[in-house]
Amino acid sequence: MTIQWFPGHMAKARREAEEKLKLVDFVMELVDARAPFSSQNPMLQQLLHQKPKMMVLMKKDLADPRETEKWIRYFKANDIPAVAINVNEKEDINEVIRLGKELSQAKMDRLKDKGIRPRPARAMILGIPNVGKSSLINRLANKKIAKIGDKPGVTKQQLWIKVKNDFELLDTPGILWPKFEDEQVGYRLAAIGTIKDKLLSMQDIVAFVITYMQKHYPDQLLERYAIRPEMEDMWEIFVSIGKQRGALESGGNVNFDKVSDLVIRDLRTGRLGNITLETPEQK
Repeated sequence: MTIQWFPGHMAKARREAEEKLKLVDFVMELVDARAPFSSQNPMLQQLLHQKPKMMVLMKKDLADPRETEKWIRYFKANDIPAVAINVNEKEDINEVIRLGKELSQAKMDRLKDKGIRPRPARAMILGIPNVGKSSLINRLANKKIAKIGDKPGVTKQQLWIKVKNDFELLDTPGILWPKFEDEQVGYRLAAIGTIKDKLLSMQDIVAFVITYMQKHYPDQLLERYAIRPEMEDMWEIFVSIGKQRGALESGGNVNFDKVSDLVIRDLRTGRLGNITLETPEQK
């Protein structure tokens, strides 16, 4: 199944990002720590060319810390500096700044050797929608600049932000690629709230999450919903969760849509525990 989603403003954002790349010294690409591969944008890789890049794994507080460490090692093994952060942790924000300064130092040294007056390094921040760009920008600038929203596609224009005296950051709207060839990628992004819920069946998304958790996080599934690993019939699982959590309609029947909503809500808010939906080995 191919999922098509490419609003007009994203096509424009892609063109603008390509034009602005020549103005920056390095790129920060933001991904969701719960799906670090699926939340990368292959279209961005085509745009970046040889521009130095660092990966920022957002929302680490919702991801499995063991898998996050694996992903950090994976990126570093591919010569891409990487850091996982919780935007509410000051130490994590300082680490982003430190890594950014380190990544831009070679460029700054070359400018100095040419006799060019020192200036702040310039960075572009890129990522797919709803990955947490605006929250990170506000923390880096130490004040509220970027509009924050819980719906994909809040940021619609480019904006330069000064990060202390260390570098200047160019924010850009979130850019998704035109289509998802891999159905699994679509399910992961829908589960964590990166693409609009209506693009896929919510029941299918929840079935994907439950099946994945049965294999990789059976204890958390058992603790939250009393779902045992040997329970394979998805209809039975939905009914069990619905009855346990009161997701019922008139007549006492289980409402599968309500079950889907509560499971997704539990996943996105961390009530299901720290979960990562893919590993470096699975990519």
